[in-house]
Amino acid sequence: MKTRSAVLHAQPGEYEVTEVELDGPRRGELLVRMAAVGLCHTDDHVAVGDSPASRLPVAGGHEGAGVVVGVGPETPGWAEGDHVVLSFTAVCGECRMCSTGRQNLCDLGGRLFGGGRIDDPTSFRMTYEGRPVVQAHGISALSEHTVVDVRSVVRIDPDVPLDKAALVSCGVATGWGSVTHMSDARAGDVVIVMGVGGVGINSVQAARAIGARAVIGVDPVDFKRECAEKLGATHTAATMEEASAIARSLTDGQGADATIVTVGVVDGGHVAEAVASVRKAGTVVLTGTGGMRQSGIPINNTMFTVFQKRLQGALFGGCNPRWDIPHLLTQYAAGTLRLDELVTRTYTLDEVAQGYRDMRAGHNIRGMVRFD
Repeated sequence: MKTRSAVLHAQPGEYEVTEVELDGPRRGELLVRMAAVGLCHTDDHVAVGDSPASRLPVAGGHEGAGVVVGVGPETPGWAEGDHVVLSFTAVCGECRMCSTGRQNLCDLGGRLFGGGRIDDPTSFRMTYEGRPVVQAHGISALSEHTVVDVRSVVRIDPDVPLDKAALVSCGVATGWGSVTHMSDARAGDVVIVMGVGGVGINSVQAARAIGARAVIGVDPVDFKRECAEKLGATHTAATMEEASAIARSLTDGQGADATIVTVGVVDGGHVAEAVASVRKAGTVVLTGTGGMRQSGIPINNTMFTVFQKRLQGALFGGCNPRWDIPHLLTQYAAGTLRLDELVTRTYTLDEVAQGYRDMRAGHNIRGMVRFD
């Protein structure tokens, strides 16, 4: 079939709506009609060239939800009409990482960068003018229809609105889990969230939910700080210098118990500021990403050692897609996780390039493409 997709034809470049040829679902695959897709910085890293593409063109998007409208042969357990959230971290359920409760680090993840089928990286589901089209993270969510491996989807309760479900596909789970799974923060702690956009705003929610006595949201954009206050921040600051001073004032000069780095484009200076902001034995969770070619963090190695601080990387907030995605949606249904307030503006697929421009300009907490 033919479908329209947001495709990156050059790097650096912008996503352009392009009609592509889409294969029907094979064994172990589903055809999904997309309902909503969040605009995440990860896809923009590819567009601007921070993250090199394995090949071009690339059909973008990885944070989305939709409805199954086709099931491949010999694919038991799935049916047309199933509501699903796409998972940019495929889950085999069998490798060492999956078997030890770290589905976000599943061994299948490395196969997704090529953009072909998981079990046959030379086979592509999308083509344009006879050339293969890479599916971002194996899913290319920014498409009217997409075909995905069943290991890259999570079935959800059909009563959950799909535009809300899409948000837990990446941004919500990543921000939430960076606190609850990766930071060791607990009730009574002081937590700094560095960058309160589409990911960090959910770290604010998580820190509030675990009972942190102070949640300090840091962002240079006024309206993002205002949103952070509405969603649980007890304090806000425009700079890490201000935030660190607040944390020290609350801890007899010690500093924050945990700092979560969720800046859209991270560099070594951001990480150094975060490390400086935490107390002895404090934890910095590095969730945001920057250029793949960047290296080096300007921290004092001796002070890092003698103060016994910890720098922890976090992919998808350490979440397990098959558990955490449905679990977060049950929290939304119960009113303990807020999703309605996260989407600043919705776009059509034809407006996708503008959506990313707005994200870079700091206009949105989360922009969302809706297909209805």
